[in-house]
Amino acid sequence: MKKLANKVALVTSGTRGIGLQCVKTLAQHGATVYIGARRLEAANQICQELLENGYDAKSVYFDATKTETYETMVKTVIEEAGHLDILVNNYGGTDSETDLDLVSGNTETFFNTMNFNLSSVYLPCKFAIEQMLKQESGSIVNISSIGSILPDVARLGYGVSKSAINSLTQNIAIQYAKHNIRCNAVLPGLIATDAALQNMSDDFIQSFLKHVPLHRFGQPEDIANAVLFLASDESSFITGQLLEVAGGFGLPSPLYGETVKQ
Repeated sequence: MKKLANKVALVTSGTRGIGLQCVKTLAQHGATVYIGARRLEAANQICQELLENGYDAKSVYFDATKTETYETMVKTVIEEAGHLDILVNNYGGTDSETDLDLVSGNTETFFNTMNFNLSSVYLPCKFAIEQMLKQESGSIVNISSIGSILPDVARLGYGVSKSAINSLTQNIAIQYAKHNIRCNAVLPGLIATDAALQNMSDDFIQSFLKHVPLHRFGQPEDIANAVLFLASDESSFITGQLLEVAGGFGLPSPLYGETVKQ
């Protein structure tokens, strides 16, 4: 029996990268997966490909810049499917050219990043939990970042917003545990998506990998497999956890990269 048979899942920003792999993995394990996306044409193509392979996927409109779509996205899924068992909040980002350190960074970018990244978790959770309370069950997985627990020299807005998502995750977990609603977060390290690889030089890659004990980039599948575990009943006694999926990055002494031969 598939791990997610008869489950309904919603993945935000699920047309590429980590989100797309989450959609595929959840569908392959039996869930009916709704792709929350602004680019509906791309989402519909993904759904068609999954349907042709015997999986069940549908698209639903979501635009992170339009607050009203958070509610309509969730409620559309519930109206069509009748229930919502899994919510994966995958949306998040920043403007790396202006999200710098405190003094050099753009103030508007900082607050926009905070607003969009937090809203993209807070609002879907709010509307999804209204339904999950009726069901007395549900699993929410928020995609955070290893940068939420490791301070950096730049991307201040991104790191602080992801730290806030960690706190939001744990507060939700405690507030709704008595209703059998679980909430956890996955903290990816550097994942080898097309977007990430296109913006990294060979020198940076070699330097970075020196500080990853498993000495490789993560793959979207690594994150999707963690999401699958937290979404499924295999993790039924786990809530409020921040699961790092980063190959050990940030764990050893800062001298690790200079002293260990790869």
